[in-house]
Amino acid sequence: MSNSQRYTITAALPYTNGPVHIGHLAGVYVPADIYARYLRTTGNDVIYICGSDEHGVPITLKAKKEGITPQDVVDKYHAIIKKSFQDFGISFDNYSRTSAKVHHDTASEFFKKLYNEGKFIEESNEQLYDEEANQFLADRFVVGTCPKCGNEESYGDQCESCGTSHNATDLINPKSAITGNVPTTKVTKHWYLPLDKYEKWLREWIVEGHKKDWKTNVLGQVKSWLDDGLKPRAVTRDLDWGIPVPVEGAEGKVLYVWFDAPIGYISSTKEWAEREGKDWEPYWKDEKTKLIHFIGKDNIVFHCIIFPAMLKAEGSYILPENVPANEFLNLEGNKISTSKNWAVWLHEYLEDFPGKQDVLRYALTANAPETKDNDFTWKDFQARNNNELVAIFGNFINRVVVLTNKYYDGIIPEPNEFLDVDNETLEKLQKFPSIIGSSIDRYRFREASQELMNLARLGNKYLADEEPWKVIKESPERVKTIMYVALQIATGLSVVCEPFLPFTSTKLKGILNLRHYEEKSDEVISSNKEIAATQKNESHNDKLSWDTVSEKMELIASNHQIGKAELLFAKIEDSEVQAQLDKLAATKLANEAENKVVEPQKETIKFDDFTKLDIRVGTIIEAIKVPKTKKLLQLKVDVGIDTRTIVSGIAESFKPEDIIGQKVTVLVNLASRKLRGVESQGMILMADTPDGKLAFIEPENDSVSNGEQIS
Repeated sequence: MSNSQRYTITAALPYTNGPVHIGHLAGVYVPADIYARYLRTTGNDVIYICGSDEHGVPITLKAKKEGITPQDVVDKYHAIIKKSFQDFGISFDNYSRTSAKVHHDTASEFFKKLYNEGKFIEESNEQLYDEEANQFLADRFVVGTCPKCGNEESYGDQCESCGTSHNATDLINPKSAITGNVPTTKVTKHWYLPLDKYEKWLREWIVEGHKKDWKTNVLGQVKSWLDDGLKPRAVTRDLDWGIPVPVEGAEGKVLYVWFDAPIGYISSTKEWAEREGKDWEPYWKDEKTKLIHFIGKDNIVFHCIIFPAMLKAEGSYILPENVPANEFLNLEGNKISTSKNWAVWLHEYLEDFPGKQDVLRYALTANAPETKDNDFTWKDFQARNNNELVAIFGNFINRVVVLTNKYYDGIIPEPNEFLDVDNETLEKLQKFPSIIGSSIDRYRFREASQELMNLARLGNKYLADEEPWKVIKESPERVKTIMYVALQIATGLSVVCEPFLPFTSTKLKGILNLRHYEEKSDEVISSNKEIAATQKNESHNDKLSWDTVSEKMELIASNHQIGKAELLFAKIEDSEVQAQLDKLAATKLANEAENKVVEPQKETIKFDDFTKLDIRVGTIIEAIKVPKTKKLLQLKVDVGIDTRTIVSGIAESFKPEDIIGQKVTVLVNLASRKLRGVESQGMILMADTPDGKLAFIEPENDSVSNGEQIS
């Protein structure tokens, strides 16, 4: 196409210390994929680049914890992450990894150029050091109190509570994450990128130059950093996992992960170009190319301040056209957490919902955290599927295909006279690619997804208003036109849904038999070369594209044979959603159990003190609530030596009718006391459960009789 534009689209490199979850998908990879697919469909030259971020301290910590090598860790999660992206139709042109040789070479060359041109500051200063581990403590190897917000679990490079970036030496009461020891300080040499030298340029380029076209959340965070004043930032660190610093006197040092990771976009592009026999440089060095970074808000500083400063210092690379960062997605009201297993992992989702990739893609897009943090709930997921994908999109397609097969054996009828409603409907169809495309161009993917659904609504309304199932009895010729128009909408949907619902698009095109149709049309044109030049631009048989839907009234021709009806989407039942909620509830209980603070041991007693306790097995034979109380139950308990009344504070954990016949252990020689007017003659022994409820302490063997002593 003469107006084709070149785009380089990058998606934040996922960190390989765990699988990817729905937060990653919603925040970065689905919107980037929609954008890339849309641009390809509109005829642009697009590469969509990503790869695994495989360096950094968290990986070495995980390797130490599991007793394996860092390479073992990244190999495992790189494979899981790459497969998850493939399974969800994330259409990367290349998915690389930062442990690859091409990346090591590219990052080293980038560093050496800046080093040789004197763009770095070399300084020796004191860094935290763990004497027992015999190593320096970079970023995640040290934990302490954030100097800004007081969070006691801040990392050495960034506080996850307030988002502030700092140095490990800024922490209050720092401790080694390796040994737990209080670190000492030791002098070491590092190289720094003097960000302060780029402060004025960054302000002019972003805050002033992009204030109209960049998202407010991005501009706000950048402005805050610039207003606080930028400082030199280390580009190297003392560690044995990463890319060795390629200069003399840098033994035992590697490139800081924040420096080498964004260069991964460039090395991944090189890998793609080598495989495809292309030149990588125009995608990174031609001013006509548009570079777009898709990231989450925690990466704004790296992609809007640090990486641009690196590119500016290097001098030959283009700068990003836009960085449409999203906010965070929460899960059922709580922050998604890899360490706490509070997440919906992509590989597990497909085990529970096989073949429903597009359902999750749509639900995440319709609820995307574009301007503020949003919450994913399983109920909303179910509603998006049942009320929109099934009831609107799927219902329209099913009715069109079923009726076409019923009335015409699946052959698209020749239309007759077009009424105003038919022409108006087709004109509305032609406008939707522009409407949807405009939203995508402005990175409003939620808005675009709803416009897609509005196109399906247009089809449903047209059928509901024209009622072909009624008209067929009186005016079968009119129904031919109705079904012809409805099939144009169905075909248009198969094209414009592709960026959002790629699996559905493929399935719908299969139902409409479009692949066979397009192949046949190519044969017709090529076999009739004399008229090909005049016919090709006018033919109804050109391959379908985004522009085709906008420009042509006839997207699929009469007499074309379509296939049988297949359901595009299936209803999701309450039981399926409840299973997911139960899984999360189990995770919450496990986290509470792991984090439960166990009461310390009480004061030591002597054996004689213990022998004074008379604890016996008993059975509850009656139970009623104590009036005007929330916690108390009045129990009648057979303890073998007698039957006695015991008042117990267990009403919030048990219903009276559920504990009749329950075996219990009772302290029978406890002095009696009155509780709410009832004399209690003993105490039932209980234990706390992780969810805050109570559990009975009872004999394992049911044959133990009432009155038997516990000793």
